[in-house]
Amino acid sequence: MSIKPNIGILNALIRITAGLTILTWCTAKLVKRPWRQSYILLAVCGAMKVAEGIVRYCPMTDMFENWQENQKQSQSNYTPDSRDSMEGLTDDVVPYNPT
Repeated sequence: MSIKPNIGILNALIRITAGLTILTWCTAKLVKRPWRQSYILLAVCGAMKVAEGIVRYCPMTDMFENWQENQKQSQSNYTPDSRDSMEGLTDDVVPYNPT
C-alpha cells in the first residue's frame, strides 16, 4: 500500500480550515459539558480532517478511486457478443411483452 497525495492544495486547505473549525467548536463545548462524549467524537473527526489536509491523503478518496478502477476493468472484461453463455436459451423462454 503506497500512500501518496491524492487531494489537491485547495482541497487540503479547505480540509484544514474545516477541521480546525470543528475542533475549536468541540473544545469550546467540552469546557461547558465535559461529560458529553459526542463532542469528543466530533473532535476526533475534526482532527482527522486536519491531518488529511496536512498529509494531503484521504483514505476514502483512495478507496473510491480504486473502486472506479476495478469497475472499469470488470466492464472491459465483459463480452456481450459471446453466444456460449446463452447456450440452451431459446426465444420461447422469454415471456411475451405486448407493450
